[in-house]
Amino acid sequence: MVPAPVSQALPDAEEILALVLTRLDDDKSEDIVSIDLRGKTSIADHMVVASGRSQRHVGAIAEHLIEALKAAGVKQVRVEGQPACDWVLIDASDVIVHVFQPEVRSFYNIEKMWSGTARV
Repeated sequence: MVPAPVSQALPDAEEILALVLTRLDDDKSEDIVSIDLRGKTSIADHMVVASGRSQRHVGAIAEHLIEALKAAGVKQVRVEGQPACDWVLIDASDVIVHVFQPEVRSFYNIEKMWSGTARV
C-alpha cells in the first residue's frame, strides 16, 4: 500500500520523520533510533537508525521506505548500499536513514558518534 502525500506542499522534516518511523515500524524494523541533528550539523535535521534481520529484510525495508517517500512527494531520494543490503543509507532531504544488519550496525555504532552516547 502506497501512502497518500503527507501534505499538499513538499513535506517538511517532521512529516518526513513521522513517515519514516511509521514505515520502519510497519516493516518490523528492529532497534529503531531517531537522533535529532539540529544544531549538530547542517547535513540534515534528523537521523534514523534501524536494523533488519537479514540482507533480504534490510533490502525490503529500504525498498518499501523509498517507495513511500517518493509517493509522499519527497524529491531526490538518494540511496547507497542497496545491492549488498548490509547497510543501506537513504538520504531523504532533511532525514537520513540507515538500515543495517545487526552485526554491521554494531561494528560501526554510528549512534554513538551522532548522539554522544553508546548503545546499550
